[in-house]
Amino acid sequence: MPIDQFRSPDYFALDELFTEEQKLIRETVRNYVKKEISPVIEAYAQKAEFPEFIVPQLGALGCFGPTIPEVYGGGGLDHISYGLMMQELERGDSGVRSTASVQGSLVMYPIFAYGSEEQKRKYLPKLASGEWLGCFGLTEPDHGSDPGGMLSHFSEEGDHYILNGSKMWISNAPYAQVAVVWAKDDAGEIRGLILERGMPGFTTPHTTGKWSLRASATGELVFDNVPVPKENLLPGVKGLKGPLGCLTKARYGIAWGAVGAAMDCYHTALQYSLERVQFGKPIASFQLQQKKLAEMLTEITKAQLMNWRLGTLMDNGSATPQQVSMAKRNACEIAANIAREARQILGGMGITGEYTVMRHIMNLESVITYEGTHDIHLLITGMDITGINAFK
Repeated sequence: MPIDQFRSPDYFALDELFTEEQKLIRETVRNYVKKEISPVIEAYAQKAEFPEFIVPQLGALGCFGPTIPEVYGGGGLDHISYGLMMQELERGDSGVRSTASVQGSLVMYPIFAYGSEEQKRKYLPKLASGEWLGCFGLTEPDHGSDPGGMLSHFSEEGDHYILNGSKMWISNAPYAQVAVVWAKDDAGEIRGLILERGMPGFTTPHTTGKWSLRASATGELVFDNVPVPKENLLPGVKGLKGPLGCLTKARYGIAWGAVGAAMDCYHTALQYSLERVQFGKPIASFQLQQKKLAEMLTEITKAQLMNWRLGTLMDNGSATPQQVSMAKRNACEIAANIAREARQILGGMGITGEYTVMRHIMNLESVITYEGTHDIHLLITGMDITGINAFK
């Protein structure tokens, strides 16, 4: 069983900017990953199997809804603490971080932000503890980057609604007890509904054949005349701003998480280069390898600083969705590039499960696409700085 010897790069003494509580939270999650995730995650990825045991563990650790108030079972923590949690989880595996991101940002957050008091008290404590797992239904087979074109819809019928449609690429779906689903009402307005497993006509087929996020459970949500009680409608929001507000929270977590994956790849490449001897000396002594390592650390450091600043803006309520988009895109790009360069340093060993790099490479191919594709986030920044919408 592999031993996780990870040491975090901190070239600009960023630790001086964190509070003692934030550093304690980071170390707690890091130690959890070293003990519970790193020794087994490769086996789960090879088998394309979701490690269900992590759900109650992540709940007990406080990784589900850490910024949700304590009265509803959350951690009542700041956004930098949340980011550090996601960084450490994704250092272990992007799929593990995805499980936590979906639960906290895409399921618990909309119930907290847009739900009734009854909905908050019914669902949030069980989601926070990991007793229930949740999923988020927005993307459809024909509507990904353009969610406003969704076809899922519901109509009023007596004391309930009848929901029809489908969603795809839904993390946690095959195991979720709760789904926050976005669909159009009879007026064409996008609304949020809370579905529970067992509702007639509601199924969650498993998505198979993935080469990426293999240790994450992915599925579809299919609605065939599903009766949804009227009290399960989220009353506090109408329109795309509902799901997009959730995505902003999730993208923020991804910005930190992807840096965690980059840090792991850098650490692996550095250690390997110091130990691997060719032509009579460690390959770390060759200029090209030093160039790779120096550029990796530079990009990680820049992303760390961007994430820290974004976290402070999130905490004082001034961060914009456009800033979050930039951070998410930047982190995904540098992480994917660093993972590929790390694979080069490892040579043939880089494609084996003995090291984490190839798994990170494959996972990041999904992370760079979901919660807004790489190109869409670029256009979000472009629209923000020019005032011109290039989407239409």
